[in-house]
Amino acid sequence: MEYSYPFSTDWSTEEVIDVVAFFEAIEQAYEKGIVKEVLMERYKRFKQIVPGKADEKRICDEFEEVSGYSSYRAVQKMKQAPEQTKIRM
Repeated sequence: MEYSYPFSTDWSTEEVIDVVAFFEAIEQAYEKGIVKEVLMERYKRFKQIVPGKADEKRICDEFEEVSGYSSYRAVQKMKQAPEQTKIRM
């Protein structure tokens, strides 16, 4: 992809890598599909780094603006899907 991922300068290198991994999982959900458990694991780590709803919305909106992929929709579909499911947007 030809865009940059949103991140905070307050995050450690490991946190930036983990947030990028979450957004890569969202991309995968849209492009090829991703196993629910993988997306869930990456989302849980993302929420450890970005616990506030307002910050989550801002960062995810920034990502959607540059990528066209909605983290919100992918996460909602993930939450509603049964276990052992592949999430495909």
